[in-house]
Amino acid sequence: MRRNVEETRQRLQKAAYAEFAEHGVDGTTVTRIANRAGINKERLYAYFGDKDALFEDVLTEALEELSRAVAPEGLRFEDLGEFAGRTFDYYRQHPELARLLQWEGLRNAPPVNATTRTTHYDRKVAATAQAQRDGVVDGGIDAGHLMFMVIGLAAWWFAVPQLATMLTGSDSDAPGEHARRRAAVVEAAQRLAGVKPELSPSS
Repeated sequence: MRRNVEETRQRLQKAAYAEFAEHGVDGTTVTRIANRAGINKERLYAYFGDKDALFEDVLTEALEELSRAVAPEGLRFEDLGEFAGRTFDYYRQHPELARLLQWEGLRNAPPVNATTRTTHYDRKVAATAQAQRDGVVDGGIDAGHLMFMVIGLAAWWFAVPQLATMLTGSDSDAPGEHARRRAAVVEAAQRLAGVKPELSPSS
């Protein structure tokens, strides 16, 4: 019984992830999500409460998965190029996350799970600030601003893919294009951070 409940929840979450990425919270309905999952919508209400709560659940889980993949325990923020490259790789595999975050930003509502997320980002900013104090990362840019720009370098390719194609003259699926874009992201992050090669852990 418990296994069936978990499988049903996962099917609803997967369907909601796709619907929210395509249409946003306001652009889809509980009925569409349930139909996509092949499950009665009453189950959705029973498991998640309502559509807004389901969106919060889906986005929270997606961001936790991103964090596990991009900044696993022990990753050192002295190498912001590596962090940017990992972030780029994740968004390449999960471009829907960029759209979920855009839809969140367009909503007239507080950010999802804001307190927990802020605490999580505070740790990243603190680690970056420590690298600046250690002299490994240049301190000319505020650590929070720097982290935001590094994430933007990696994620924006997938938030506005049409702009990326127009500017580069290449589609994302052109031979070697992803590798070129990733290399540019890593290089730009390193330059933005003013990484000192002789002190970088990758040297």
